[in-house]
Amino acid sequence: MKKITLLVLVFFLKEINSQKILNDYPLSNIIEETSGLEIVDDMFVTHNDSGGKASLYYLSKEGEIIKTRKVESAINTDWEDLTRDEEYFYISDMGNNYNNRKNLKIYKLPIDQSSKEKTEIISFNYPEQKSFKINKKTIYDAEGLISIDDKLIIFTKNRAKKITELYLIPKEPGNYNATKIGTLKVNSIITGADYNKDLKLLALTSTINFNNYYLITIQGFSLKNKNNYKINMVEIPIGKTQVEAIKIIDSKTFWITSEDESNSDHARLLKMSL
Repeated sequence: MKKITLLVLVFFLKEINSQKILNDYPLSNIIEETSGLEIVDDMFVTHNDSGGKASLYYLSKEGEIIKTRKVESAINTDWEDLTRDEEYFYISDMGNNYNNRKNLKIYKLPIDQSSKEKTEIISFNYPEQKSFKINKKTIYDAEGLISIDDKLIIFTKNRAKKITELYLIPKEPGNYNATKIGTLKVNSIITGADYNKDLKLLALTSTINFNNYYLITIQGFSLKNKNNYKINMVEIPIGKTQVEAIKIIDSKTFWITSEDESNSDHARLLKMSL
C-alpha cells in the first residue's frame, strides 16, 4: 500500500451557539436508529444502526419511506455512516464500542440498482491497535465516513481526549491497514460526517456528554491542505437525542437525522440553517 504523508492539522474552536431548524419531519419506526444519510435522485437514503436489517431505505423529501433496498451478502453488525461518489455507495460497518471487533469493513455497492455488480467488501484494521480486550474507552471506534476522490476517510471517536483521528483507506475491495493521516481537535465526540468537494466543506456531527449534539463545519478542507483550519461549532437545537447523520446542502444549510429516544416519539429528519 502507498505511504501517505501525515497531515498535521491545527484548529481553532468558535463559540458554541444554537441555530435554527427549518423543517422537522417524523420518520417511520422502521428506521428508528437512522445512522447515515445520502441523497440520490431527489430521495434521501439512510440505514439503521447496529443490529438492524442490512438494508438501505429511500425516503421522500418529507421523510416517508418510498422503497427498501436489501444489501446482498451483507450483515448489519454496527453500521455507522453512509457516503457515496458518482457510482457507488459506501456503508461503514465500523462501530466498535467495546474495542473487540476484528471484522471492520466498508460495503461497496453500485448506486444504480439495475447494475449486475455484486456488493464488494473493503476490510480494514487500525495498525496501532494491539489489544482487542473489551474496553469501553477505546479510541478505535468510529462513526464518520466521507469520500474524497479515490479515498475514504474515517473519523474516529475519542471519548477521553475529545478529538477525532483521521484514517485513510482505498475504495477498492481488499484487506487494508488503515493509514492515520491527521487529528482534528474538535473538543467533542464525532458521530457523523459529510464532505462537499465543490464547496471544500467538511461537516461533522458530535456530542460532548450525549445530551446535546453539535454541528461542526470546516471550510477549505482538503487532504493536500496543510494550513491551519478554523473550526466552527454550533449546537443543534433539538434537545436530548442522538444525531448520527448529516448531509450538506450548501455552506449554510444541512439535513440531519436523529434517532428515536426514550424522551421522543419518533426518529426525525431535520433541515438546519446556520
